[in-house]
Amino acid sequence: MELLRSDFFYELPEELIAQTPIEPRNASRMMCVDRKTGQITHDHFYNLCRHLKEGDLLVMNDSRVIPARLYGEKIGNGTFIEFLLLEQKGDKLWEIICRPGKKAKVGTRFSFGGGRLIAEVVEVKDDGNRIVQFQCEGNFFTALEDVGQMPLPPYIKEKLQDKERYQTVYSNELGSAAAPTAGLHFTEEMLEDLRSRGIKTAFVTLHVGLGTFRPVKEDNVLEHKMHSEHYHLPKETADLINETKKNGGRVIAVGTTTCRTLESVASFYGEISEREGYTDIFIYPGYEFKCIDGLITNFHLPESTLIMLVSAFMGYDNTMNAYKTAVEEKYRFFSFGDSMCIL
Repeated sequence: MELLRSDFFYELPEELIAQTPIEPRNASRMMCVDRKTGQITHDHFYNLCRHLKEGDLLVMNDSRVIPARLYGEKIGNGTFIEFLLLEQKGDKLWEIICRPGKKAKVGTRFSFGGGRLIAEVVEVKDDGNRIVQFQCEGNFFTALEDVGQMPLPPYIKEKLQDKERYQTVYSNELGSAAAPTAGLHFTEEMLEDLRSRGIKTAFVTLHVGLGTFRPVKEDNVLEHKMHSEHYHLPKETADLINETKKNGGRVIAVGTTTCRTLESVASFYGEISEREGYTDIFIYPGYEFKCIDGLITNFHLPESTLIMLVSAFMGYDNTMNAYKTAVEEKYRFFSFGDSMCIL
């Protein structure tokens, strides 16, 4: 089977790329798609309960975005430097992208926030990324909260006024370089309301890497190499999923990151049970889903691995038709955009 990157292209007017979050969070529009028939209805996210049933289970990614973008200077000559933290490798030891890279040789030291954080380059990797050792007074993440900025996706040009709007209300586990944006629409009150109606909630953790924005460059989709991300599926969540399935309820993944976590475990281990590890699962049309029965997600970039995942779940023709409709109806796209509920 040949899948071409161009098969997943659609025309998107730039003005439909949402630049700021909507207020309140759950006021966003929601396109509802029947994955079997492709039928589309239009609603708002605050009416999600109308589309769910008692006994359904929403599984969400509780990863929290770290303010991973740092602006500072080279110690000694004050040259400007920008760091983007990618992955923690040890105690205050991080893999980063930096620019300008030629200023960051092994042994070079940098200062951020007037010395609140000091970093020394300890290794230059083959791909140009650096391994750096940070020093600070007190807790590293507290210092990072003070001096770091949210690493918003490249298509968002507006400055974010409130850092918390790029976090879900249930974010808990620090470690993501980008938000699991499907969950940005939920409010605390809405979650309480859903639970009071017998709709259960559970959590997994998948730390979203910047690879999520990496474009597919190969013409043949199957040649694309997926990035790897760390996940944890807790026992409590595994038990709830198995219980929901046994009782005839639906397991609904909130976001592609949750979907990838659940399908990784189900695919690799043949069952849903407590697991932790790294996944580079690539889901595209032809994939047989083993765990999820529904998906809540935002609208994704043309030719991205995420639109390919959605196509695998609700069918290629249904997906491309839904995206065409979303453009015609002027839905808001990407991280701060509107929602799609596929059941």
